[in-house]
Amino acid sequence: MPKDLPLLTAAPVERRDAARNRRALLDAAAELMGGCGVEALTMDALAARAGVGKGTVFRRFGSREGLMASLLDHREAEWQAGVISGPPPLGPGAPALERLHAFGASRLRLHLDQAALIEAAGRTWGENHAVLGFAELHVRLLLGELGVAGDVAYLATAIIAPLAVPVLRQQMHAGMSEQQILSGWRDFVDRLVGSE
Repeated sequence: MPKDLPLLTAAPVERRDAARNRRALLDAAAELMGGCGVEALTMDALAARAGVGKGTVFRRFGSREGLMASLLDHREAEWQAGVISGPPPLGPGAPALERLHAFGASRLRLHLDQAALIEAAGRTWGENHAVLGFAELHVRLLLGELGVAGDVAYLATAIIAPLAVPVLRQQMHAGMSEQQILSGWRDFVDRLVGSE
């Protein structure tokens, strides 16, 4: 995997104290959510938990949706780092099909873990272009390694689409387990790449 994939977090460099404060606020937000869920994460609760003024929280994140988007950006950057340089099979070093299977399993788990957070972030984050661009490029590269012919950009999008939160929610609402969803997704991928 090339190391020049566009990371979501390619942002301007922060001052050390600003980065420390942002990290402290994100940690406090994660603690609040871990105890009581996304509903407990308000700007007031975060300010109290982090020991800062409410104005500091608003200046940093702009809104509750902005806070949710920042949490998602942080988690997405960690996931992307795992794809680029983490251990195999998600990271480099495994055969392309193993990496593709690991991509699906990890993306599905990440989206299920963060579904409420993604929905709370609304239009501020969603499946934004940087996130989709990274995932799509990664899948396209793996499909290329596998020798898949055709419109690889379209096929990469087709592989990623079933892992989106609305699709996962619909499948689970219909009674499918996480394991059934993952097995179906893997079957789809194997048929697409011709490895069934």
